[in-house]
Amino acid sequence: MDLDFDRQHIWHPYSSLIDPPPVYPVARAEGVRLYLEDGRSLIDGMSSWWCTLHGYNVPELNRAMREQMEKMSHVMFGGLTHEPAIELSKKLVEITPAPLQRVFLADSGSVSVEVSIKMALQYWQSQGRPEKNRLLALRNGYHGDTFGAMATCDPVTGMHHLFASHLTQHLFAPAPKPNFDEPCSDEDVAELRQLVEENRNQLAAVILEPIVQGAGGMRFYSPEYLKRVRALCDEYDLLLIADEIATGFGRSGKLFACEHAGISPDILTLGKALTGGTMTMAATLCTDRVADGICRGEAGVFMHGPTFMGNPLACAVSSASIELLLSSPWQERVSRIEQQLRQELAPLKDADDVADVRALGAIGVVEMKQPVNMMQVQEALIDRGVWLRPFGKLVYAMPPYVTSEEDLRQLTGAMVEVLGNL
Repeated sequence: MDLDFDRQHIWHPYSSLIDPPPVYPVARAEGVRLYLEDGRSLIDGMSSWWCTLHGYNVPELNRAMREQMEKMSHVMFGGLTHEPAIELSKKLVEITPAPLQRVFLADSGSVSVEVSIKMALQYWQSQGRPEKNRLLALRNGYHGDTFGAMATCDPVTGMHHLFASHLTQHLFAPAPKPNFDEPCSDEDVAELRQLVEENRNQLAAVILEPIVQGAGGMRFYSPEYLKRVRALCDEYDLLLIADEIATGFGRSGKLFACEHAGISPDILTLGKALTGGTMTMAATLCTDRVADGICRGEAGVFMHGPTFMGNPLACAVSSASIELLLSSPWQERVSRIEQQLRQELAPLKDADDVADVRALGAIGVVEMKQPVNMMQVQEALIDRGVWLRPFGKLVYAMPPYVTSEEDLRQLTGAMVEVLGNL
């Protein structure tokens, strides 16, 4: 493997080509393990950034891809349709909250957020309310790296402050204060309510990550807060966009995080685990109200259409992944992972350098008091047979649901040993 070429020519996520960080060559992946070129194997605690909920090289997903590949890998979706897209859309309508009936099949998570924003803006344009063209997002929120998505990320923690002057200026409410298991008071939403009241005539929608704020801080907040946001949107006639790209398909302990609060958004974005981590694919769902409002407007159509929209190969493997998930004891697996993460990471609560330890579903987070040296911590974890990708003050795990108790114990043990001795 030509690592010199990689180092000199290939950009990796959020990295420098002047002084590139080390990368570790992967030869293959199987189950929950990454096998490196040098013969070492690592337990993957990241699910390749939330994607591989079934692990790697999964026979059912491989079979779905092979069978579909022999028929057609791709065909344009403009003017044509196919069984994989229809079957996947049926499944998505069936398993998401009931009011979500219309499906737009996109390319990636960021694109699904772009689609959701365009849906909200075009809806109000079609209602004769073009002045409703701003969004209200949450501090500590993260929604992706494309321009529309960047504009809804926290300007400070969302990693995109360099582009602030080029982005649409939206409104930001404080990050939710009450933790997952805490009640939510009027005071906790007072500033949010004030922002909505003062800007109701120009606000198109509220966009948020339900229950779990991901890359903006790995925070878990109260379902009651989410209920109050839904009620505010109803009271002031705003759309609610729920970004479940990271939380969808069971990661938080519910199939979709909105279920913790018993609410349904007007628009829902999905991605990451949709294909079981085999390839890129996303979806944006909306209600009849949103879809009809758009299609009865000036354009008469929704103004978006990616080249690889409804890709048959991705649709086929997405359906197979959903079937595999729903036929598995995923709730028991996620619950067991949550309990094990809580118990085995608990010793870090007493560590001098640790600010907080928390777990929800198949997500375990250790928040340090100071930013960690990512390369140093990552190398120490690799020496212990574990793959994690820290960022900032956060060292977190989101293992595949099929991770065994023994493998998870090795993962948490490595975290405790490394972080407890920084």
